[in-house]
Amino acid sequence: MGYLDNTSVTVDAVLTKLGRQRLAEGNLDITKFALADDEVNYALYDTSHNLGTAYYGEAIERMPLLEAFTNDSQALTNKLVTLPKNTQILPVVTTAQSSVNLTNPGQSVIITPQTLNITGGNSGGYTFTVGNTDIVKIQLNAAAVAESTRGTASSRLMMRRGASMSQRRGGTYSPPQTGNALAGTVNGSSVKITAYSITQTTSTTLTVTGLTTGGTVTIPITVSRDTSLD
Repeated sequence: MGYLDNTSVTVDAVLTKLGRQRLAEGNLDITKFALADDEVNYALYDTSHNLGTAYYGEAIERMPLLEAFTNDSQALTNKLVTLPKNTQILPVVTTAQSSVNLTNPGQSVIITPQTLNITGGNSGGYTFTVGNTDIVKIQLNAAAVAESTRGTASSRLMMRRGASMSQRRGGTYSPPQTGNALAGTVNGSSVKITAYSITQTTSTTLTVTGLTTGGTVTIPITVSRDTSLD
């Protein structure tokens, strides 16, 4: 979604098929949202403006704002996060893979992120969201789940507190194929991405967000068509 202009708080929202269905059923309940400043060029902040400090940010305030669009690889690439007061270094989420290419059905890759610059940045776990669950299967890495259950008392407590969530987003849960190219999300410390058999090469993204730090990274995923279907 996006603000229509910078003079009001009117919001332009584009709903997915699932969102429109829930709206029609009267049970659309937005519980989370994210903000980004993709369209802002901070280099335009002019401390030498001849009209004084009130005009330093005038050029930025006059910039056109993006309307809502649904391309998950382009939207919200610079998310805003909330961190403790006096934080001087931003969390940086990294993975061993800068991109993923799966060339055969059943081929898989393990994604295990790390958070830099923040002490204990990995302890809170991550949210993993894949943009299209019709081309890849996403589920928690079984080895990482086993390690978590053998971890410290605090990590086991976190697992118990997330039990109801685990049935939906963790444990052995995997978002189903629907034919509607819907996004799917699981929570944990590491995930396994497995390619489905598809008729044409298709790309999507995997977005990894620290549950406690807000740090995020987006990885492009490409799944090649299944040549055995020719």
